[in-house]
Amino acid sequence: MTASAATSEPYTTVIGLEVHVQLQTRTKLFCGCSTRFGAAPNTQVCPVCLGLPGSLPVMNRTAFTLALKAALALGCRIAAFTKWDRKNYFYPDLPKGYQISQYDLPFSSDGHLEVTDPKGGFVRNVGIVRVHLEEDAGKSMHDEAAGTADSRIDLNRAGTPLCEIVTQPDLRSPQEARAWLNELKLLLVYLGVSDCNMQEGSLRVDANVNLHIPQPDGRIAKTPIVEIKNMNSFRSVERALAYEAVRQYDEWQATKAELGTTPKQTRGWDDPAGVTRAQRHKEESSDYRYFPDPDLVPVTVDERQLAEVRASMGEPPAVLRGTLAAKWRISPYDADVLVNQGRDIVAYFEDVATRVGEGKVASNWLQQDVLRTLNERGESIDAFPVRPEALADLIGRVQKGEFDTSRGREIFAEMLASGRSVADVVASLGIAVVDDADLVALCRELLAENPKIVADVRGGKEQAAAGLIGQAKKKNPNVNPAKVRQTCLELIRAM
Repeated sequence: MTASAATSEPYTTVIGLEVHVQLQTRTKLFCGCSTRFGAAPNTQVCPVCLGLPGSLPVMNRTAFTLALKAALALGCRIAAFTKWDRKNYFYPDLPKGYQISQYDLPFSSDGHLEVTDPKGGFVRNVGIVRVHLEEDAGKSMHDEAAGTADSRIDLNRAGTPLCEIVTQPDLRSPQEARAWLNELKLLLVYLGVSDCNMQEGSLRVDANVNLHIPQPDGRIAKTPIVEIKNMNSFRSVERALAYEAVRQYDEWQATKAELGTTPKQTRGWDDPAGVTRAQRHKEESSDYRYFPDPDLVPVTVDERQLAEVRASMGEPPAVLRGTLAAKWRISPYDADVLVNQGRDIVAYFEDVATRVGEGKVASNWLQQDVLRTLNERGESIDAFPVRPEALADLIGRVQKGEFDTSRGREIFAEMLASGRSVADVVASLGIAVVDDADLVALCRELLAENPKIVADVRGGKEQAAAGLIGQAKKKNPNVNPAKVRQTCLELIRAM
């Protein structure tokens, strides 16, 4: 079975996502232990996150503020009163035997986030059921080497602040799910809520998926909802959903099971094998025996607090795309490319565009030269050796005709290598600006030497003037080919 089998779909894929995002705090949600990644196992723990008797939790105000920022950016309704609940279950990496979370009174609900396919394939407004806070559990590490099958527990993550974002089942394809996750990640990074580093566990995704299958009598058959876990990249999410849709349809065709006759199931994604594997029946909320946490006071939020958080947010990516396109007269596609690179790239672009006085040419240089170089080098824009003022100087000289774009890129490459200014690089390469009088004299010489080209141009074949450019470069490597062509044509017309 392969995901490609789902290209002609006699069904609708219905997808909802549960996203856990680690908030960008220095300490845990209910204690002062560090959240730094990569520390030796069990070195960032204390009586509170170990659940030792007599220890009492205290809420991290920064974590709550960051979660508020995420909820507001997602258009959620913020509750004036919220409380903490204990989610009870036993697992070796949960030393307390319960997880502090939120159940019936989450701090926010009823939001949305729209995703648009840049190629115009879809626009999907995905509803947000709720955004709430909870603490993370520890980590189980399974060592199957040499047949020992030992398991070890690292509790450094226990108590790390998480923001859980639960969507409505509004997504209709694996591609939409991946695109929506990319948009969510971009938003959260822009807000400074999280670094969303999946490799370090800062963003984790579970997906709920089932199929709606139209029947000849007009009814809709629905397959049981399956929760998919263990997906470690957005590409894995897309692949897992594509596989699972095909698997569910094949199973439904074989059994024609009616809705409700098969229990909900949790399956794990096996990325190397490209399949989902059954893990257990899916739990219901009643299985967790939620009850209010007696050690934590409820939290209230007023309009003054919300106004302060809103004021600190800045423009979200969806709004910023429109702002850039309108302000700098660039295409929606160009604005999307720039915004998707992050706020620092947008700031660099706007600095260059302001100095140049034109958005399109600044966008072109960023996309064709700056971003390509950053990708090749694996650098951030902060470490980029060509600063906005230097790039703007280079672009301005190209626009004035001091040298063409090709020569400009040679200069850009040398600026990258040496970190020198445009003027210094121009001097070191022996590039001299050809003044107008010298250019006219050169063009008159070329026309005198090429009467056939002159005749062809006068006969309506202006493209023949291209033959003069190579000759001009041989006589003076510093000439601008575009200006040579333009000057020659003007002289021929004046004959």
